[in-house]
Amino acid sequence: MNRYPLWKYAIIAIALVVSLIYAAPNMFGEIPAVQVAGKRTAIKVDEAMRDKIEAAFKAANVKPIGAELSDGKLSFRFSDTDVQLKARDIAQASIDQNNYGVALNLVPNTPRWLQALGAKPMYLGLDLRGGVHFLLQVDMKSAANKLIERHLSDIRALLRDHKIYYSALDRTGERIVIRFREKEQEAAALREITSSMTDLVVNQQDTSAEGVLVATVKPEVAKANQEAALQQNIQTLRNRVNELGVAEPIVQQQGADRIVVQLAGVQDPEHAKEIIGRTATLEIRLVAEEYAQGRGEGAFAQYKDQSAPVGTEKYYDEHGMPVLVRKSLVIGGDRITNAQANFDQQTGSPVVNVKLDSAGGRVMRQTTRDNVGKRMAIMLVEKTGTMVAMWPNIQEEFGADFRITGLTDINEAKDLALLLRAGSLAANMDIIEERTVGPSLGAENIQKGYDAVLYGFVAIAIFMIAYYVVFGLVSVIALACNLLFLIAILSMLQATLTLPGMAAIALTLGMAIDANVLINERVREELRAGMSPQMSIQAGYERAFGTILDSNVTTLIAGLALLAFGSGPVRGFAVVHCLGILTSIFSAVVVSRGIVNLIYGGRKKVARLSIGNTDWHRTTTTKAA
Repeated sequence: MNRYPLWKYAIIAIALVVSLIYAAPNMFGEIPAVQVAGKRTAIKVDEAMRDKIEAAFKAANVKPIGAELSDGKLSFRFSDTDVQLKARDIAQASIDQNNYGVALNLVPNTPRWLQALGAKPMYLGLDLRGGVHFLLQVDMKSAANKLIERHLSDIRALLRDHKIYYSALDRTGERIVIRFREKEQEAAALREITSSMTDLVVNQQDTSAEGVLVATVKPEVAKANQEAALQQNIQTLRNRVNELGVAEPIVQQQGADRIVVQLAGVQDPEHAKEIIGRTATLEIRLVAEEYAQGRGEGAFAQYKDQSAPVGTEKYYDEHGMPVLVRKSLVIGGDRITNAQANFDQQTGSPVVNVKLDSAGGRVMRQTTRDNVGKRMAIMLVEKTGTMVAMWPNIQEEFGADFRITGLTDINEAKDLALLLRAGSLAANMDIIEERTVGPSLGAENIQKGYDAVLYGFVAIAIFMIAYYVVFGLVSVIALACNLLFLIAILSMLQATLTLPGMAAIALTLGMAIDANVLINERVREELRAGMSPQMSIQAGYERAFGTILDSNVTTLIAGLALLAFGSGPVRGFAVVHCLGILTSIFSAVVVSRGIVNLIYGGRKKVARLSIGNTDWHRTTTTKAA
């Protein structure tokens, strides 16, 4: 009686070995590193550069604790961040900064044999690892402006396609005003706009001299547009953060018009701020050729100190010279599907190759076909201002592929390609709050969380052993296995551990021991009822299992609700909580039963169970089945 088959012990042993392997990397932590790599794919770091940098470190009395040259990238590990920062300056002075770059990083200190097995530590959240926190305010007014401008462009195209002639089409505040010389044209326009553009409310304005239509966006459409703009900004920020290579970032909505961005482990907050805070959006418009004097850089020099004529807008190129462009948009950044930084094969200067989607390609093809010989402005729209990146002549028809030139270096090209590739922002944003959490504060939080789990475990162990003796010791061992299983699963899933997650681990310990208490008390009850020790063990585990399962399933439902409807720290807590419930059932029922079977099971003649409170024994010896 109370014997496990060999395969069950094999499952327990395999689970313990695998858990030890995959939980072990968390014991080694992370260490600061300096990475040297080529700025272009073709440029690799070689052994000669490694020797040169190591010689510079030696001359400055900077001692790395490890170095690795892999895939053309060189990485040095250091004991602390102060040495890391000093080493970065030395490395930068030792290389050709036009072709190579130096970056700060935090790398796992996991032994190579564990890395070869695919064992990795858990990601640590911002509150544990350090990093940067941004709170961004979305400019909903700019989203509304873009919506009105889009409808203005659509109305212009609609009237042109149906050959409806108007005398003026312009925007006044949030209204689109269309003027006609003939009432028949006004009636035709009203009919077409009303049937084709259901997002607008179109009213006739009575005037004796001319026909006037006034179009406004419906309130429910404007509200939906603001919500869509917020979600698009969130998705765009996620794309940009992913391009930065940050593990498990947090990008989520806060309130009606704010976004929280948390980047754990980022050691260069200024670069992260530049990428996230910039709002680079591509706009392509036609140049107002009729106001140009000549074809060169100063074609619009006469408007440097003057306002732009009606129907045009004035922007500046990279040389500070004015350029007049038409208000109507040809295509925007939402049509971009890809953007890659590269070098011009003829001049060697950096360029960004841009690819549009099918709709953007059709519009571009039609526009260039109708305007061969004219000029097109490729504009970069940012919060700090709009710049005309280039305004070349349209020499021939082209479609979905083109490139941006005139960039100063490859880093600028890479950043611009990143922003365009990540997608355009539906509305401008301002960083209204910025916080940096230092690694030292994160280390303090880790220590506090570790102490909380350790002291909680020790307190539970003392109580269980004092109250249940041998069965209490078995419960403590099962509880330790539960903690091991939980850490291993979180590591294998590469989950992000935060302070709420550490709180969930501590809570899991307290909840997991409850199952062992139920089992131990049930065994006691069976002994009081007169059962033999062997029968009491079997009946205690079997009859307590139903209660354990019910209580854990109800708690799991609450955890799944937190996981489904929570966000940020709540979700981090819920993930650890739900996984802890599953591991606690396995450890409390399967692992502890296996240990008890090794102690009391098999063909042993058991006259007494060491389960505390009183001596539970029988005067007659029961032969085990």
